[in-house]
Amino acid sequence: MVLARPEVGTRPGEGGRAARGGLVRGALLLVPAAFFALFFAYPVAAIVGRGLAADGVWRFDRLGEVLSRPDILDVLWFTTWQALASTALTLLVALPGAYVFARFEFPGKQLLRAVVTVPFVLPTVVVGTAFLALLGRGGLLDGLWGVRLDTTVWAILLAHVFFNYAVVVRTVGGLWAQLDPRQEEAARVLGASRFGAWRRVTLPALAPAVAAAALMVFLFTYTSFGVVVILGGPGYRTLEAEIYRQTAQLLDLPTAAVLTLVQFAAVAGILAVHAWTVRRREATLRLVDPARTAHRPRGAGQWALLGGVLASVALLLLLPLGVLVARSLDESGGLGYYRALQSAEAGGGTFLVPPLEAVANSLQYALAATAIAVVVGGLAAAALTRRAGRLVRGFDALLMLPLGVSAVTVGFGFLIALDEPPLDLRSAWILVPLAQALVGVPFVVRTMLPVLRAVDVRLREAAAVLGASPLRAWREVDLPMVRRALLIAAGFAFAVSLGEFGATVFIARADRPTLPVAVARLLGRPGALNYGQAMALSTILMVVCAVALLLLERVRRADRTGEF
Repeated sequence: MVLARPEVGTRPGEGGRAARGGLVRGALLLVPAAFFALFFAYPVAAIVGRGLAADGVWRFDRLGEVLSRPDILDVLWFTTWQALASTALTLLVALPGAYVFARFEFPGKQLLRAVVTVPFVLPTVVVGTAFLALLGRGGLLDGLWGVRLDTTVWAILLAHVFFNYAVVVRTVGGLWAQLDPRQEEAARVLGASRFGAWRRVTLPALAPAVAAAALMVFLFTYTSFGVVVILGGPGYRTLEAEIYRQTAQLLDLPTAAVLTLVQFAAVAGILAVHAWTVRRREATLRLVDPARTAHRPRGAGQWALLGGVLASVALLLLLPLGVLVARSLDESGGLGYYRALQSAEAGGGTFLVPPLEAVANSLQYALAATAIAVVVGGLAAAALTRRAGRLVRGFDALLMLPLGVSAVTVGFGFLIALDEPPLDLRSAWILVPLAQALVGVPFVVRTMLPVLRAVDVRLREAAAVLGASPLRAWREVDLPMVRRALLIAAGFAFAVSLGEFGATVFIARADRPTLPVAVARLLGRPGALNYGQAMALSTILMVVCAVALLLLERVRRADRTGEF
């Protein structure tokens, strides 16, 4: 006679705890689910429905009509191949940097780590402006050698590398720093060459992180908008840029709706593969303290590698930012363009208020968006920390969709959907922070989730046994351990909210412009004064983002906090 071993789930009281856990998880997910239903799913569905439905009848035949047009096929082809080329070029340039930040210790490392992250949180319109100052008419290359790369695909590719360098460095480098180097050393002791040991030991361990970084870079470049609009000119259009053109310029909602569905399907597929690579990375690796793996460069080869990475960072990342600062000064090297920001007349009727007010507006909007993102993302991360089935894991993927789904669609959807009581928010100031928070929530979740999962569940159980409520257990057990992660999540949410452009360009009021919207409007008007003011506002925004990231580096743990 064989006695079956009782399952853990059948122990006395286990069913009750599981039921209570389900109730707690449902309560935590209530606010995030309502937020995404009202301010993401509803506006997107409204604009898609407006484009595909006629007299209450859905016209799915429009899918075939739009996707068979030669001009749309050209847009789809360019969107795909430029994203592939941008991803390959970014990996080629950034992987050596990931190794250097992971394995080497050198003076100024933390400062440089913050500096290389600045481009990622800058608005794409500012990135485009920086490269326009470097590569465009009257730019540095034009002045030195008479070479102009604006309105070429090379300008777009270089700007994408500039924008996504930090994604590879932080995603791959964060894992690389935690891989035990003794495994590779053991392979060399057994006779493997340096390259052979790296290929057979380190590369398989890094593969999921490299794949995750590549997918995120592909996602960001596939949905590129500001960079393509500013640097590509009318000859190059991605899906996102074409959606904006069809919506704002041609008022062709059926075509915009079809393109939105195509982009939605592509983004959902990318995020599904990304989620799989992240789970694989978490499940298969044993990690060590990064402090045990970093050392000063040894030998001429490692010093040369460090020098090469520093040179590439200086040329590709720091030079465009430096040119941007230089072009924000007037012909005499003074602050004339900055002083002009204080006058509404200086913009030639572009604004109803002085452009400088965009700074205060952006800070106020970003602070409100950060508060919303921290509450929504924090509740979602707390719910996703608990063991759950496919439904909750699917909600985890849903939280990432705003990073890839057309921000133009979301912004225009806000105007269409949120126009009737009790959700008539078109004239409410909170509309802009709500749109910005949609982009901030994924960063909050991705930053806090790994840290929350690292909290020993037995600490929560001990608190419950001692009579603590779930709220008190969270306040006294989880919160002290994740306080730093919460600060970093808030900092990233603030930085990305500050730079959100795609949705804000539709909903920001003329008397309360944000910094990215103000920059885009100034660039759209001729004249040296408008151009100089755009550069000055871009510089201000860059400085604010840089300060935020430097503060984040000061509070960041020595080990990896979050997934980015």
